[in-house]
Amino acid sequence: MAGNVFIDLDISRVNTPCFIVDEDSLRKNLEVLAGVKRRTGCKILLALKAFSMFSLFPLMRDYLDGVCASSPHEARLGREEFGKEVHSFAAAYSDDDFAQILRWSDHVVFNSGNQYRRFKSDVISSPGKKFGLRVNPEVSQAPVPMYDPCGKHSRLGITASEFDPSCLQGISGLHFHALCEENSPALEKTLAAFDQLFGRHLHGLEWVNFGGGHHITRDDYDIDLLCSLITRTRDRYGVEVYIEPGEAVALNTGVLASTVLDVIRNEIDIAIMDTSAAAHMPDVLEMPYRPAIPGAGMPGELPYTYRLAGISCLAGDVIGDYSFDKPLRPGDRLLFLDMAHYSMVKTNTFNGIGLPSIAICSTSKNEIRLVREFGYADFKGRLS
Repeated sequence: MAGNVFIDLDISRVNTPCFIVDEDSLRKNLEVLAGVKRRTGCKILLALKAFSMFSLFPLMRDYLDGVCASSPHEARLGREEFGKEVHSFAAAYSDDDFAQILRWSDHVVFNSGNQYRRFKSDVISSPGKKFGLRVNPEVSQAPVPMYDPCGKHSRLGITASEFDPSCLQGISGLHFHALCEENSPALEKTLAAFDQLFGRHLHGLEWVNFGGGHHITRDDYDIDLLCSLITRTRDRYGVEVYIEPGEAVALNTGVLASTVLDVIRNEIDIAIMDTSAAAHMPDVLEMPYRPAIPGAGMPGELPYTYRLAGISCLAGDVIGDYSFDKPLRPGDRLLFLDMAHYSMVKTNTFNGIGLPSIAICSTSKNEIRLVREFGYADFKGRLS
């Protein structure tokens, strides 16, 4: 079980709620990604939208080629803290945002021909920068519509029927993103559609970006197939291949440590935690999904079943139903697994609830160090 590396960690050394990321597990994932790079010659970028913990950028910088950003702030963070390639994409750019994106980025990808034409003069006057178009291969594979970039009526990427080859002047590559937590057979299917719809436009270009959603560091991921797809595309079109994993970089590397504050009963037993699904792990409600807890079972599987609930005033602030070997008491600490990616970047201060602190650990050495704590100023600073 992925969470076993955290079982012996003494989390009493941090106040909760707290995100704790294990640099040993992160390094293990990075080694897997580095192996793909060695076998294929591709470049791998960290998707900042999934994992922006810049205190760990020095470690990631040794393995990855740069970052991909979705906003001027992410692009600036990548430039200032990561220091390698910065690739940027957004569904649309305002004049002010594009000026900042252009300042901080090496690659800039446009979501439409309209956007490219609007900023074409900036493209022409920016030697050394590379520009691309995002296309939509129109193959829907994501398990949840909210996270499906190629779903019906998607706003992301140019469909084949809307693609204007005249927009390729000044463009050096194409980008697509069709996956969400997928294995490589899903990429194979997407690439078949991409080749049919857009492959002819790649000839004479310099690069293609396969986007993100590749669950490369998952135990059952077919890395051999991924490598063959990368090398086949590289050799067929004579282009450099990029991929942009985010979740795969931080998969199973972090936890959210939380404390039981109270146990109440309303026909069922309910444990109130010092964390919040709404404020600290919104994907639990959006996806939705039920995060794993070491030693816990499904409802009724073990002797004591509880609904774990958050501290906000939102009636639906519920993390999930779990069972345990022993009764839960105020002061008990629980670990919600696989919380490094997307949870940390999506936290908010709804209800004025404090943001979780952030810590780095080495589970192999049973070491833990606090990186950042948040307070009232962080809450007030977002308001006016």
